[in-house]
Amino acid sequence: MNIETATVVSCEPAFEGARIIWLHAPGAARATGPGQFAMLHCSAEGLDPYFARAFSIHRVDGQRFAILFNVVGRGTAWLAGRSPGDVVSLYGPLGRPVKLPRDPGNILLIGGGVGIAPLVDMADRAVVAGHHVVAMMGGKTAAHLLSASAWPREVEYLVVTEDGSAGPKGFVTEHLGRYQEWASKIYACGPNPMFASLAGVLRGNGRRQQPEILMEENMPCGWGMCYGCAIFTRRGVRLCCKDGPAFRLFDVF
Repeated sequence: MNIETATVVSCEPAFEGARIIWLHAPGAARATGPGQFAMLHCSAEGLDPYFARAFSIHRVDGQRFAILFNVVGRGTAWLAGRSPGDVVSLYGPLGRPVKLPRDPGNILLIGGGVGIAPLVDMADRAVVAGHHVVAMMGGKTAAHLLSASAWPREVEYLVVTEDGSAGPKGFVTEHLGRYQEWASKIYACGPNPMFASLAGVLRGNGRRQQPEILMEENMPCGWGMCYGCAIFTRRGVRLCCKDGPAFRLFDVF
């Protein structure tokens, strides 16, 4: 884990209600593995909000990395207001890196809203490793979707919207179609109701894909001290920050 004062490279809109901030943080960027996260102090003095905020690492490029986040409160509003040259205190990367399959195969990535954030970095790494990648994103409307240009050009990108303004209408878990059979490995990140729906869809398909989910829980500390992110699994109580954020879908749902 690295404790750094990162320099803001850019902070731009990603989709409605969300932004992407690029941070120059050589130590954290070099150490980051797929699926990990960082804790950012979202205030100038580090006092209000007091606790750091956990953010999935969205992309890595040399000595810098990106965070994709929704603007939902004081902390994220402060972060969204940063300009190039501003500084942000952080520590990370944290969590256990996801172990992508060793042998090239077919990987399906499923994201709900800003839950798509860590899946882009995973797609980057999976493509380099020789995997075929399909990414599916669900959003409220077409305005709540990540642009296709955010993905490696080798990735097939499909979208679903609740109002049908882009792609089929409904929730992303309702439109997996042939891809749930095509995939040799499935990863998903999003809200818990999406995971519950995904478990219902995949539980009876007879495949041994061992789908994994990257969970989003409140993390006041990020390294297992406060137990604020405890979750109940079939293997007992686990901490999202220390034991995750990736878990087997059917261990939790």
